[in-house]
Amino acid sequence: MTDSARLTDSPVAPADAATLLRGRRTVDRFRNDIVPDTATVHEAIEVARWAPNHHLTEPWRFALIGAATQARIIELNTALVAASKGDDVAEAKRERWSQMPGWLAVTCLRHDDAITACEDYAACACAIQNLSIYLHSAGIATKWASGAVTREAAFLRAIDADPAREYCVGLIWYGYPLRRPKSRRKALSEIIRECD
Repeated sequence: MTDSARLTDSPVAPADAATLLRGRRTVDRFRNDIVPDTATVHEAIEVARWAPNHHLTEPWRFALIGAATQARIIELNTALVAASKGDDVAEAKRERWSQMPGWLAVTCLRHDDAITACEDYAACACAIQNLSIYLHSAGIATKWASGAVTREAAFLRAIDADPAREYCVGLIWYGYPLRRPKSRRKALSEIIRECD
């Protein structure tokens, strides 16, 4: 027997959910004296995998990236940036990336069917949002990066992903923020169509 009244109950007050969702911001400056504990990140991944995914494909894979792999990725990115933008920009980028406290990559399984592939990418994006919201609730900020290095086969191999089977949806940096930037959004009237 189902209690129909309980079907509409929410474990979170709508105002609290709205505050949490609106408060999450992309952060690019982190404290470098402390890294979030692994248990919290594992719990965030547990929550992330409850994202909607059409046909229950669960296409996401998560790579927790340690110091040695971070160093390889930084070197790969430095070489790519040097080739396209010069050594000065590459060195600035190397310095910047070296300060990121926690690293996590989210990959998606490839699919031959174009529609399924789009749906799976969207599911992985939803998983990243779940992960980011959970970490935000724990006081941990994130930055979702998807630069050229994440599309390199060498990057995928560095995180033990098979480039023939997976591609990277996002490189997620996480840590305790030095600041939380403010942001604005377009007016609702600019983004809503009322269709009779």
